[in-house]
Amino acid sequence: MSELLLAAEVPRWAGRFYLRHWALVVGLSLVASVQRLVVVNWGDLVPSGVAFASEVVVVAARVLLVVVIWRLATKGERLRWANARSFAARHWPSLVWQGVLLAAAVLVFDVVAEQVVGGLLPESARQTYLAVLLFVKNPTVIAFTFVWWVGLIRQVGVSRPVPVG
Repeated sequence: MSELLLAAEVPRWAGRFYLRHWALVVGLSLVASVQRLVVVNWGDLVPSGVAFASEVVVVAARVLLVVVIWRLATKGERLRWANARSFAARHWPSLVWQGVLLAAAVLVFDVVAEQVVGGLLPESARQTYLAVLLFVKNPTVIAFTFVWWVGLIRQVGVSRPVPVG
């Protein structure tokens, strides 16, 4: 059970990080939210060049978000490859649990929310539902997942011992 607790430290850390830096995380994520809302809901009215340019802006905003998360999360930390190798050797079950937790999140927020719920709606409502869902998911689920991944890298690569259970 201690490996599950060790794995759960990352989403707990990610939650604290997200709440501490919510304005920055949500602010940068709103670029993708607005773009997805417009392009998915009114895509036929958006010229293809504008749609493409907006995708480039979204990618740039997401890269910036990950860089900012990384800089804030690793400030004062020493991440080393040797620590990552050692962590993976000692705590590989924790890494498996991380995969299970992330897979569960994908199942709920991608498969269930997009495919199952979206599939239950009438055809006329699906496009709007998807646009609104993506608008909400960008600053919440997607941004939190970026924080989670950075937190996982941080946990694996820190230079101080990681407490177990």
